[in-house]
Amino acid sequence: MPNAKPEMRVIFTVILLLFALFLFLPLLILLVRSLESDQGFTLGHYASVISSPEMAASIGNSLKVSAMTAAITTVLGFILAYAIHCTKIYRPLKGALKTAIIVPMLLPTITYGFAIMYSFGNQGLITRITGRSWFEIYGFNGLLIGYVIYTLPPVFLLIHNAFQYMDKKFIIVSKLMGDSTLRSFLNTILRPLAGALGGAFVLSFILSFTDFGIPASVGGTYPVVATQLYQVMLGSIPDFNQGAVIAVLMLVPAVFGIWLLRVLERLNFHYDKLSDTELPQHRTRDILFGVGSSAIVLGMLSVFAVMFIAPWLGSYPYDLTFTLKHVRDVLQSGDLTGVYRNSLWVALLTAVFGTLTAYLSALLNTRTSLKARSGTDVISMITNTVPGMVLGISYLLLFNGSTLKGTFTIIVLCNIVHFFTTPYLMAKNSLSKMNPAWETTAELLGDSWIKTVWRVIVPNSVSTVIEMLSYFFINAMVTVSGIIFLVSAQTSLVASKIKELQHFAKFNEIFVLSMLIFFTNLIMKLVCDALQRRTAQR
Repeated sequence: MPNAKPEMRVIFTVILLLFALFLFLPLLILLVRSLESDQGFTLGHYASVISSPEMAASIGNSLKVSAMTAAITTVLGFILAYAIHCTKIYRPLKGALKTAIIVPMLLPTITYGFAIMYSFGNQGLITRITGRSWFEIYGFNGLLIGYVIYTLPPVFLLIHNAFQYMDKKFIIVSKLMGDSTLRSFLNTILRPLAGALGGAFVLSFILSFTDFGIPASVGGTYPVVATQLYQVMLGSIPDFNQGAVIAVLMLVPAVFGIWLLRVLERLNFHYDKLSDTELPQHRTRDILFGVGSSAIVLGMLSVFAVMFIAPWLGSYPYDLTFTLKHVRDVLQSGDLTGVYRNSLWVALLTAVFGTLTAYLSALLNTRTSLKARSGTDVISMITNTVPGMVLGISYLLLFNGSTLKGTFTIIVLCNIVHFFTTPYLMAKNSLSKMNPAWETTAELLGDSWIKTVWRVIVPNSVSTVIEMLSYFFINAMVTVSGIIFLVSAQTSLVASKIKELQHFAKFNEIFVLSMLIFFTNLIMKLVCDALQRRTAQR
């Protein structure tokens, strides 16, 4: 590693100041407000909130539905990953499954609830096709379906990644040694994946516990912690102290989850050498997993089918004549197209400045000798712990009354901090694998550190940079939890506008806006994937 240079220290100082002002200080203010009263600091607000029957019911409901979601998605995610890695099903089908499973990630979670309503409601698409109403969609059932759809893609990706580092030759060895199917499955598949499966459960639980979009649309009278926080902060009489307490309480499961993930890391082990082993064909297994995994993905995607059908009909489900009226009305509405432009600009700014921040942070951590460089790892761990709603309310408390309130700047900064962890880890993993002597060699040749980064390091990690841009952009387009407390009439985004349109039952407008987000994210994803392939070929 090269010696610490002044430019390294300047960049590192700017990054630390950024997170000090927009991560640590807001969280500190949140904690202070939760303890603050007319008589000084007290735990009275916590006692009041915890002793409230309504809050106790909300916490219990959130724990119940989140735990159920985590159990279901871990099982489903494992089935999908197993079908792709440990069966001989038709290869194009495997590719289709890997592509289709990420579709829900291209939509805001608040849309999930409306899709569930129009699919499983009394006049819903699936209800009409099957000829019966399957269950009550509002409350626990609707939340469970929405959360499973929401968390299944990231859970699958986590387990899918773990399967890539599992040596399948031990499955064959186990069979040759006469192990039973169950024993072989437990020792050669479940045991190596124990850490990843535990991590998938924790990830699904935290995402469900802290999500606001789905309960905002199908929560009904079934209270959960996220909706309680929203009502306290944006109700008829806002209570900032009580809201701060609820926000702090939302941190507890996330902090516990991060601790549990570190414990589960002990279950992981590595192979000395991975072998590219093809498993033998097993007709019954392949058919079962091929049909089962297809049914899981098709079942998930079928919920969104109505979103692409209803806006093109006169008045679904009563007038089924084809019309362009709803789409035309949205595209001709200056208010709605303005909201879409706002979302586009916020996503682009988040992608550019977020990628720059995460990349420089990873660069300073992995390829410099700065003494405090491990501080970026601490920042990454904290941003991974703080839910979007908690970060949003922290900003509201800190910047209320300042010039930043209700601006695009505060929204972009919130998104950068909220989504920092994953792109940072992407960059860190990529940069740490490069030759550590490049900067030293360049320095001996007379090049400055910044020139070396621009001419050597960045070109060799451009694929990762593209992936980081895609991640920031897509998440900024779909987020609702992080920005619901920060938008104003002038800075309203599509995800927050959908929440507003819900009150007027303008579901055609909701679906048209959701399609705009979906196709924008899809185009972004396809373009980035094409650029990555082109980079790999070079």
